[in-house]
Amino acid sequence: MKHVSLHVLRQFSTIGLLVGTLFFAFSLTPSLLPRTFYTQGIISGLSFSAGYALGYAGHWLWAYLELPEPGPRAERTIKRVAAAICVVIAAFFLWRASEWQNTIRGLMEMGEVRGLQPVIAFIALLIFLVLLQLARLFRRTFRFFSRHLRRYIPHRVSNVIGLAVAAILFWSIIDGVIFTQALRIADNSYQQLDELMQDDLLPPGDPMATGSADSLISWEALGSRGRRYVTRGPSAEELSAFFGEAAPSPIRVYVGLNAAETPQARARLALEELIRVGGFERSVLLLATPTGRGWLDPNAQDTVEYLHRGDIATVTAQYSYLPSHLSLLVESAYGVESARALFQAIYDYWTTLPDESRPRLYLHGLSLGALNSDRSFDLYDIIDDPFDGALWSGPPYRSTTWDAVTRSRDPGSPAWLPTFRNGAVVRFMNQYQDLEEPDADWGSFRVAYLQYASDPVTFFEPQSLYREPEWMREPRAPDVSPDLRWYPIVTMLQLLADLSIGRAPPGYGHAIAASHYIDAWLSLTEPDDLTDAELHRIRAHFAFRHR
Repeated sequence: MKHVSLHVLRQFSTIGLLVGTLFFAFSLTPSLLPRTFYTQGIISGLSFSAGYALGYAGHWLWAYLELPEPGPRAERTIKRVAAAICVVIAAFFLWRASEWQNTIRGLMEMGEVRGLQPVIAFIALLIFLVLLQLARLFRRTFRFFSRHLRRYIPHRVSNVIGLAVAAILFWSIIDGVIFTQALRIADNSYQQLDELMQDDLLPPGDPMATGSADSLISWEALGSRGRRYVTRGPSAEELSAFFGEAAPSPIRVYVGLNAAETPQARARLALEELIRVGGFERSVLLLATPTGRGWLDPNAQDTVEYLHRGDIATVTAQYSYLPSHLSLLVESAYGVESARALFQAIYDYWTTLPDESRPRLYLHGLSLGALNSDRSFDLYDIIDDPFDGALWSGPPYRSTTWDAVTRSRDPGSPAWLPTFRNGAVVRFMNQYQDLEEPDADWGSFRVAYLQYASDPVTFFEPQSLYREPEWMREPRAPDVSPDLRWYPIVTMLQLLADLSIGRAPPGYGHAIAASHYIDAWLSLTEPDDLTDAELHRIRAHFAFRHR
């Protein structure tokens, strides 16, 4: 058994195992969101692999520079000691893993978790072994090309060319075949799911509703997200009963991706439908940009419709079938053309209407929708006749406007809740502070960001690979674990996993709570004639419904 263990150890780099174990240990510390055991296993496996590769590369460089190395006997002793150190470090951090995760779960009012450390270690080991075999396959491919090229060119040149050819070959397979095909399959799958007709939904009977027999957009062309959106909102009867007086049905215009061939054609169709149903005759007009799959958050939509007693119209257009996090990571410009076309069509018509009779115009988007909504207009195109404001919730880290404002924040305000020029135009809020905090008057053109410090979609940074993000510095946000620490490479992997597959309860992470939307819409749009008693009832209604 002793000889078998030594034989196994000889297959691995000692420095690689030590650095890999440190990275594995760091990966068990908390990040922004609580993790399941399989998520933790994936992060730990990737972290261990990255650390092993770093250690292996360092040892290779040491040997390449012909620096002194220990003899065979000393090397065997070092390997045994290193293996023991690795086991102790891994065991200690695995023992602490549940405690660290429970600090996050406690902040988010979730139940505690126990155990599952062996499962984490098994998943991490499996991922490492798979990646190790891929690395060894890459090395054999490099050596194959290098050895054949050496017959014709100097060996150092052949090594460089062989390495480049192997890298291009592997990247072509990963990006051009595996990755692209996976995205294509995912897109097709989501498209087929979107085209399914829900048995529990019927086309609206009201001829003024989108998707009805009289609508310019057919029931089939709405897609699954659109069909749910236009039929699941509060009705005139519900609003009238709630307020004790007659109230109209909120207008919801939705254009599915299959409704027309191009973004411009879908935008024209949306405008024509909005005119047909009288959207420009309402007091408030909301131009909403959906998430990647065409979803609009009911917490955002229903609350603003209640606050304005149904006297509101919303128009939106689908641009994708892929989930937002995939679009955000792979192609951040996905949906920009659609958002711009819709904004231009609606805004151009809105500016032709008399100032005193046209509705107040607001923009809204969540996640990728916030990013595309932000990119849908040019400031110089609207400066002479600006719309009234925008609410962007869960703004993605790729948002240039959000990033510029955050970096230029007033001194003393934290990166996770900035104050920008005393809040005269742009304001930020979260679950602990509303939009009324700054002392300055909020002008007629208003931009509001609703974000949580525990949201990885907002606070992921590719630069966390090599530097500590500003939002991690003191003072910490209340919903961020005090045990969170920055580690090179590892922190980026943790945040990437949080962004891709992390989940949190409403009011934390990327799940915006209805109560916070109420606060945001209330400050941004200032609904007319809403009494304190009615506002209290609206809060209670959504607290009960989304409990």
